[in-house]
Amino acid sequence: MSVLELTRHSATAVLTLNRPAQRNALDLELRAALDVAISQVRDDPEIKAIVLTGAGGHFCAGGDVRAITEGAQGARDIYEGRERLRKMHRWFDEFVNLEKPVIAAVDGVCFGAGLSLALAADFVLATPRASFCAVFARLGYVPDLGAMYLLPRAVGLSHAKELVFSARVVQAAEAQRLGLVHRLSDTDVLQDALELASRFEHAPSGALGLAKAVMNRAFESDLPSVLAQEAMAQAMARESGFHQEAARRFLAKEPALYTWPQDKR
Repeated sequence: MSVLELTRHSATAVLTLNRPAQRNALDLELRAALDVAISQVRDDPEIKAIVLTGAGGHFCAGGDVRAITEGAQGARDIYEGRERLRKMHRWFDEFVNLEKPVIAAVDGVCFGAGLSLALAADFVLATPRASFCAVFARLGYVPDLGAMYLLPRAVGLSHAKELVFSARVVQAAEAQRLGLVHRLSDTDVLQDALELASRFEHAPSGALGLAKAVMNRAFESDLPSVLAQEAMAQAMARESGFHQEAARRFLAKEPALYTWPQDKR
């Protein structure tokens, strides 16, 4: 049984964390599998969107503390611990900045590094039974896997500090109010995520990827820097085949090449 399943639904890749007995906690094998899978979906031009979810009724309980503790023999090397995180950072940075829409379908627990994985997505859909927790302080840890970068951007600095300092559990409804969750799903969260992902099948992938790349860095950039990136991105987008066809259709008063369906909700 693979600890990470990669399946295709039309133009959508579904990554399923598959350690249900451990609530999909991240051990070394699952981390390595994510590294490989993220490269696969990045390099496949036929994949237009990615859905990340978990098996067995939970998203991800965070790092596998039992495996980490049992794997430590004698005195631990501080540099080895640093290198473990640096290895994770390489694929995680790739995941955060993947120039394709990423949707997290969250059920059950979404704790610790699992919360970081969800925050890396562009959209978080969750069931009413989902729960979120920046649990790190309970173990004497600082937030890791990008949480100190992503959480303040999702909920604001004050709320982020409160969630980190308290390490309290946030239920789905509050998570939506705070901005952790884009939408609650009262039916099948994975199907809702696939439906959302399918909307990008005929999207201008290059343009959306460029827009995501610029916006992901907007908080660290001043206006002149963003405008410079904008100019570069727009110059690229206007030379694309998608734009040429979209402009032709617009001038010919033909149906648009890309339209967003009306949300039935």
